[in-house]
Amino acid sequence: MTRATPLAITMGDAAGIGPEIIAKAFRDAPDVTRGCFVAGDLAIVRRAARVVRGEAGVDLPVALIGDAAQALHAPPRCIPVLQATALAEPPAWGVISAASGNAAADCVKWAAREALAGRIAAIVTAPLHKEALAAAGVHYPGHTELLQAQAAAHLGRAVRDLPVRMMLANDELRTVLVSIHMSLRDAIDAVSMQGVLQTLRITHVSLQSELGRAPRIAVAGLNPHAGEGGLFGREEIESIGPAVQAARAEGIDASGPFAPDTVFMRARAKGGEAREFDVVVAMYHDQGLIPVKYLGVEHGVNVTLGLPLVRTSPDHGTAFDIAGTGRADASSLIEAIRVARRMSAS
Repeated sequence: MTRATPLAITMGDAAGIGPEIIAKAFRDAPDVTRGCFVAGDLAIVRRAARVVRGEAGVDLPVALIGDAAQALHAPPRCIPVLQATALAEPPAWGVISAASGNAAADCVKWAAREALAGRIAAIVTAPLHKEALAAAGVHYPGHTELLQAQAAAHLGRAVRDLPVRMMLANDELRTVLVSIHMSLRDAIDAVSMQGVLQTLRITHVSLQSELGRAPRIAVAGLNPHAGEGGLFGREEIESIGPAVQAARAEGIDASGPFAPDTVFMRARAKGGEAREFDVVVAMYHDQGLIPVKYLGVEHGVNVTLGLPLVRTSPDHGTAFDIAGTGRADASSLIEAIRVARRMSAS
C-alpha cells in the first residue's frame, strides 16, 4: 500500500471502547493514522473525541467526508469519518443493544465492499460485541466469519470454498488457529487431517507474501506431550502428523507435531535471539492465543488469513466496563494499523 490509498478503520460497537481508541490513535499516532478514516457514525466519533479531549486537553477535530479518498487530505490529528451507518442517538456506554450491533455490522460490510472493489487498501476493525450482533439478527460470531461471508459473496463462492484462519501476532510470536470460535469439545473434533493441512496451506501462502520467503511453520500437538506415541491420544498419529507430511510433500516448510507446552518458546523472538520457527499452527483457540496474549495484550494484532483483502484488528474486546472513561489503551489498534499498512504493501 502507498499513502495514496486510504485505509478504513471500522467503528466497532458504539457502546464500547472502539470509538475511543480510534480517537486516541489519531491523537497519539498522527504519522500512523495519516490517510486513514473511520467507517462509522459521525455523532459517535465526536462523542469519543470529546472523551479523549477531556483526558488530554487536546482538541480533536472530526470531519465528515463523502468519499474515502478525501481522507488523504485531512490534516494530522483530524479524524475523517465516512458515514457508513447511522444511529438514532448515541447508546449508553457499556450497554448491549441491537442498534449498536446492527451499526457495527453495517460498518464492517461497507468496508468489506470497498476493500473488495479495490477502493481502500485495508480494513482495521475496532472491537464489536457478539451479543449485540446476535441481538441485531446478525448471525455471525465475529468479524472473521462476517468478512468471510462478504468476500465469498463477492467472489460468487460458497463460504465453505473460501477457508480463512485467524492469526494473532506481536513482535515476539505468531500463532495461527485451526479452529476459531467454537466450544472446546467441538474444537477437538475439528482436528482433522484436512483441516490441519488446509491451515498449513493458508499460513504458507499468507506469510510467504509478508516475509518474502517460505515461512518455517511449527505445528503444535493437541494432547499433552503431543500424544506420547498414542498413550495420551491418537490425533497426532491419525490426523496432525499425516497433515504435516502431506504439507511437506507440497513444498511447505512444516514440522511437528510438537509438544504444545514447549513449541511456542521455539517460535518466540526474544532478546535478539533468532527464532527457530516463524509461526506456530495451534489446534484450537486458547492453545494459540494464550501464549501471545501473555506476552502483552496491548501489542497483539489479529490478522485474518485467506481473505482477498487485508484485515487486522486490535487484540481486545469492547471492554464495556471502562467504555467512556478514557482509560482504554490504543496501543494494539495503532499496531494493527501498522501491520495493515505493511501487509497491503507486500
